[in-house]
Amino acid sequence: MNKKIEDILNNQIQAEAISSQLYLAMASWAENSGINGTANFLYLHADEERLHMLKLIRFVNERGGTAIIPSIPSPQQNFESLSHVFTLLLEHELMVTNMINEVVFVCLEQKDYTTHNFMQWFVAEQLEEEALARNILDKLKMIGSDKGGLYLFDRDIETIQVAPKTGAAK
Repeated sequence: MNKKIEDILNNQIQAEAISSQLYLAMASWAENSGINGTANFLYLHADEERLHMLKLIRFVNERGGTAIIPSIPSPQQNFESLSHVFTLLLEHELMVTNMINEVVFVCLEQKDYTTHNFMQWFVAEQLEEEALARNILDKLKMIGSDKGGLYLFDRDIETIQVAPKTGAAK
């Protein structure tokens, strides 16, 4: 595996690990705040990000590179509100999208079409991640501070599918 490709994929592995831990911290905050539907959604989202990391690790290793299992800093633990959580989630997903776009750019620059093809799954996934976060934020803006609306939102968010029923990360 090309060293430049290996390095940028290892950076992406770290980004996915950070994402998983951030969403896990958000889930814990939500659970401690009594918004268990949101907590369950975020726990699933944390698991999905871990699966993304594993997908990258396996790809790097299968291509003859060495996947680096990263140490990561502790994520933020406290959040101002549900809107704050999902605003941060969207900002984080936008950052991950930029990183994935950079991986794709480097793949083309290095003429590594196999990795470029592999990364197309992540490109499509990021479109879904961003749309989901925006949709949730739109709902939270509509609800505002209405406690009944927040109750229904928390109940309904559990029905949002994070990964397909096959068990694989979508």
